[in-house]
Amino acid sequence: MELTNENVLGKIIEQFGEENITDAVNPDGIMTFQTNRQTIHELIKYLRDDKELQISFLTTMCGIHYPEQKDKELCMMYQLHSLRHNYRLRIKVYFPISDPVMPTMTDLYATANWMEREAYDFFGIVFAGHPNLIRILNVEDMEYHPMLKQYPLEDQTREDKVNTFFGR
Repeated sequence: MELTNENVLGKIIEQFGEENITDAVNPDGIMTFQTNRQTIHELIKYLRDDKELQISFLTTMCGIHYPEQKDKELCMMYQLHSLRHNYRLRIKVYFPISDPVMPTMTDLYATANWMEREAYDFFGIVFAGHPNLIRILNVEDMEYHPMLKQYPLEDQTREDKVNTFFGR
């Protein structure tokens, strides 16, 4: 089977159903779609183990914060690659910031250990089943997650800044 976006998406939908695989698009030629927390672990395991697909390299896992999206404020994005077929795909899972829990992928990929710790450190996403979920780059007693968009980018009280120097 030739790995085209249409063929891969069809195979995934056949396996997991249209209700679990949504919003498929192809930005920059990379198959991108959404799934849910209940499906993501089995989906990535399927992509890794399927003899035709052989999408077995987890290249990226990262958190994203969309504060304006009600009940979808947080997102985990997974990028996977088939070295055999030189094919990439991207999977996104959205969930509320009030329930920032995702299943761990450490049982499938050893490299997920560090990527999940980074997402926990910067976004506060908790990975159920992770063997050692502690901060990786920030101090352990930090009480916030610095990549959450909770604060303005600039100090609004500054008086020494002249806006014309900033193109305003």
